[in-house]
Amino acid sequence: MASGHTVLMRLVASAYSIAQKAGTIVRRVIAEGDLGIVEKTSPTDLQTKADRLAQMSICSSLARKFPKLTIIGEEDLPSEEVDQELIEDGQWEEILRKPCPSQYSTIKEEDLVVWVDPLDGTKEYTEGLLDNVTVLIGIAYEGKAIAGVINQPYYNYQAGPGAALGRTIWGVLGLGAFGFQLKEVPAGKHIITTTRSHSNKLVTDCVTAMNPDDVLRVGGAGNKIIQLIEGKASAYVFASPGCKKWDTCAPEVILHAVGGKLTDVHGNALQYDKEVKHMNSAGVLASLRNHDYYASRVPESVKKALVP
Repeated sequence: MASGHTVLMRLVASAYSIAQKAGTIVRRVIAEGDLGIVEKTSPTDLQTKADRLAQMSICSSLARKFPKLTIIGEEDLPSEEVDQELIEDGQWEEILRKPCPSQYSTIKEEDLVVWVDPLDGTKEYTEGLLDNVTVLIGIAYEGKAIAGVINQPYYNYQAGPGAALGRTIWGVLGLGAFGFQLKEVPAGKHIITTTRSHSNKLVTDCVTAMNPDDVLRVGGAGNKIIQLIEGKASAYVFASPGCKKWDTCAPEVILHAVGGKLTDVHGNALQYDKEVKHMNSAGVLASLRNHDYYASRVPESVKKALVP
């Protein structure tokens, strides 16, 4: 390892550049006008050309540079030769200037699992709700999410033609989270963010039990966690088994790095080792502060219905 940098920090620095490349692909597909939409399991479970190209770009770029990684992506894609122009081999130098937390300094490539959602918020993407969309690359070690990168391809897209489009947020446990300004909802206010397109009675009952001052219904797990760290919402409540490990791995790291907490509705930590089932079958409960308050308000009927 001629660079002298740890495997983890090299991986995060590469994932940052790779997520930026994926964000560019997501924007390009919209600009070209043909989304190539395919229904996967239902009319709300969609895949577009952007999902496919972004995943090819992310997974191939990572595998080329870190061949011993386990990489798990959302999309089932045929293994085919990837166009060279989809490959990103750069790395974000600013990340390499940061110290690696000592507990991760000796991690080997083969010990890491990378969870990839190439386009989180696909349904919203197809409907033009572009600020809901994120690219998620989460990194796990010994079953725990320890580093993550979130790219927002359309951050600033309503700010006018002169504004820089897109941003990338990243974090490592024990080091911090970067690329945004941490804000909190005013004390005493309970603003809940929840699903826009996958609601049901359990989801609604759980949100109501939080006694919210306001409820936001938006797309994308990555987007909802960003609402928590930017003071737009106090808790993300999703009492349903619809969310997967690639939806939560990267966002969980960003939230945990600034003192927040993400669990299932029972308060259990999520596991991210390579053998784990992909579905977060006991839902998701996340908050920046006062996680115990929200966990204590989850109805017993919801807990009984959602088995880990």
